[in-house]
Amino acid sequence: MSFAFICHHNCFLVYGSLEEPTVAKWSRIIHVSTLISVFISILFATCGYLTFTSFTQGDLFENYCRNDDLVTFGRFCYGVTVILTYPIECFVTREVIANVFFGGNLSLFFHIIITVIIITVATLVSLLIDCLGIVLELNGVLCAAPLIFIIPSACYLKLSEERRTHSDKIMSCVMLPIGAVVMIVGFVMAVTNPQDCTHGQEMFYCFPDNSSLTNISVSHFQLTTQPPILNISTFQ
Repeated sequence: MSFAFICHHNCFLVYGSLEEPTVAKWSRIIHVSTLISVFISILFATCGYLTFTSFTQGDLFENYCRNDDLVTFGRFCYGVTVILTYPIECFVTREVIANVFFGGNLSLFFHIIITVIIITVATLVSLLIDCLGIVLELNGVLCAAPLIFIIPSACYLKLSEERRTHSDKIMSCVMLPIGAVVMIVGFVMAVTNPQDCTHGQEMFYCFPDNSSLTNISVSHFQLTTQPPILNISTFQ
């Protein structure tokens, strides 16, 4: 949930891009898009878990075999989505850097240099890390929690002239420590209990030799010589 709320940094840009920006139109867009996103997320999460149960990966595509043409097409569509979405994130990052370090104005030279640096750093990180689950977890606890719970509450407490017993100040006093606890606990849990990841390797049930499955080690996905406990046809 924290990771989902981090998208608010695009709100001003999207609102300004409307042909006739009004609060009513903006509210309608937000509610419709959020409901559609929630429905799609619940649908994919439910279908993925009901299909693979305890073997469900952080990246659901890792659960499918490479010879599945339909899933390969799905990976292609997902890649196109990422390619089309990335410029929006890059634009926001460049805009923040320009406002903080260059007073909001960038020459053509610095515009190109900063854009190349942002893309290079993001590309290197994506090449070094092959598990999507841990990336989403750390992004949520280290970026989303401060941006949503900690920083807004701290800014309001610092700048607001309302009395201490005002409901908004009380809420800020509650949200700030909650955000700090969520960030710390979430970071510790993400590091000490990382999600299972195949690191690009196919799942055990994708190999023909394992059609008559014996015993499965949940932690390492390896086969032993004990009697059968699971029918692999469930995943085919």
